[in-house]
Order: sequence, then C-alpha cells, then structure tokens
Amino acid sequence: MRILVIGGTWFLGKEIVAGALRRGWAVTTFNRGRSGPDSPGVEAIHGDRTSAADLGRLAAAGPWDAVVDTSSGELPPRDVLLAAQALAGQVGRWVHLSTVSVYADWPHYRLTEASPLLDCPPDADDAFGYTGEDGSPTKYGFQKAGGERAVTEALGERAVFLRPGVILGPGEYVGRLPWWLTRAARGGRILAPAPADQQIQPVDVRDVAAFALDQAAAEGAGGAFNISHPEGLTFAEFVTACLTVTGGAGRPVWTSPEDLTAHGVKQWTEMPLWRTHAGAWAVDSARAVGAGLRCRPLGETIADTWAWLQADGRPVAHPRWDVHGIAPEKEAKILASLGGE
Repeated sequence: MRILVIGGTWFLGKEIVAGALRRGWAVTTFNRGRSGPDSPGVEAIHGDRTSAADLGRLAAAGPWDAVVDTSSGELPPRDVLLAAQALAGQVGRWVHLSTVSVYADWPHYRLTEASPLLDCPPDADDAFGYTGEDGSPTKYGFQKAGGERAVTEALGERAVFLRPGVILGPGEYVGRLPWWLTRAARGGRILAPAPADQQIQPVDVRDVAAFALDQAAAEGAGGAFNISHPEGLTFAEFVTACLTVTGGAGRPVWTSPEDLTAHGVKQWTEMPLWRTHAGAWAVDSARAVGAGLRCRPLGETIADTWAWLQADGRPVAHPRWDVHGIAPEKEAKILASLGGE
C-alpha cells in the first residue's frame, strides 16, 4: 500500500503517518516543512498546496493508492479544489478530514450523515459564508462544506469524508484537554458547567487515525462518516478523570448555564467542551462504528494526554491554544459570587 498524507507532521497527521508505517505501508508526506519535523521512514516532499507548480511536482512523485488530507484546515474551497484536481489522476482514494460544522443543523439538532449540509460552491474563496449571532452556523463550516464539494467534484465516489466533532489526545494543539488537566492539577474549587451528567463525545486522535487508514485501504464507493465516541462520558466523569490522573485536590462547583452566561463565560472556549445547544453532543456515529471505528475509553485518552504533558509535551504553536480556558482571576471572581467554600 502506497499512501500520500497531506500534512503529516503534527497531531492527527502525525498519528496517521505513524499508523501507516506500523502497517508496513510506503508513506509520502507533503507539507511546507514548518509545523514539525518529518517522521523517519517517510518520503518527505516539501511544498505549498496552494501552488500549482508545487502540486505538479508532487503529482510527478505518484501514483498512490490513497491520499489522506489532514491539512485543508482554514483553506478556502478553491484551494482544496486545486489540490484535488492536480492529484485526482494519481490517487485511488481520497480521505478528507472534514468536521461536523459542515451540517446546517449543528449544533442545534441530532445529526446523522443524512442531515443537510451548509451550501457553499466548490470554487468559493475565503470570503464566502458567515457566522450567525449565536455562533452557528459558522463561516468555517461553510468553507469546509465547500471543501467537501471540491473533493467530490474532482474524485467523485472515490472520496471519503470524515466528520469529527472534538478530537483529543497526546499532541493536541487546540488546548481543550490540556487546559482541563492543568486546571485540575492546580486544585481548589473548580468552576464546572452543569448539568454534571451531560454526556460528551470527544474522540481520541489515535482512534481517528486508525479509522482514516482503514478507509484509505477500503474498497468500493466512499461517502461520509460522523466521527464521535459512541459511548462518551459525562462531564462529571470527565472532570473526575482529570482530577484523578493529575492528583489534583480540587472540587468542581457545578454552575448552571444561566449563571455562567450571566458572568460572561464564553461557551466552547473559556469553558472548553461546554456548549448548551441540544445537538452539540448528539452526533450519531453508527455508520462509522459499523465500518470499523473503535474508540478507546476516554479515561485512557485523558491519562495519556497528561503523561504527554508531564513528559514536556509541546504542541505545535497555534493561536487557538490561547483562547481556551477561563482566566484564573475571572474564575475566582465568579466562584466568590456563588458563595460556598
């Protein structure tokens, strides 16, 4: 099996490369060489995926049985289309990392792969789309939906779309789980979002990587897969696990959404993983599970991420890290207003 990974030097891309090498596959990576070192054992090609010349040079190194694209990120659909068209004749299957944000109903309603998508043309530029007043839909979601259409236009039924919600685990660059872990380690009274029994569905980066590789090697038509933990855990179980693995002597203070909102706590960022919308954690992953998605217990993800941080884990610098987690001074002020000890 010969595979091309677009990206491949950090978090999910790095795990995909490692998993492919363990399977004995020949791996080519394509990136700008800025976000991290190339993994030993790969054929590394450096270039810019928005450059037609660099893509032409990459295509000349093919063919590949499959490509896994982990780096479309914030790119507009027209740039996704450029790469897909340049490589379409050199790859058998295209596994594209997308997001649940492509759904028109997210995060308000339960989602399946049949749920309607946001409408964005495959050649849209970075100005297309908008973000709603309540944070949904998002311009990011429109752009990613357009990226899916771009890959479909170039690859047809050879395209596979993975739509995860939240990915956690060692190497995380966003900072959601690392913030909760460091906060738990600090101890004391911890501001936490009620209800404590709210179920959440993050997935481990290693499990997403394994499923991406399975799909790269699959035969037949592609399609879309929601990627969410089929069991998940409650927020109380999540916070307790963070306290347990860090040894933190903390106590969560479960605070109503109304009180958090009244104090200006921002959902999803200042209080990572907290969102009040009914569909935020109601993403049906039955199709992916039926196709082989296996998710480890999230307690293992939490413990392994803490071990990575303790071993001087250093994620790739990313601006999203700095927006996650409430400032200690703000948290203390809110906790004081709630009373108790």
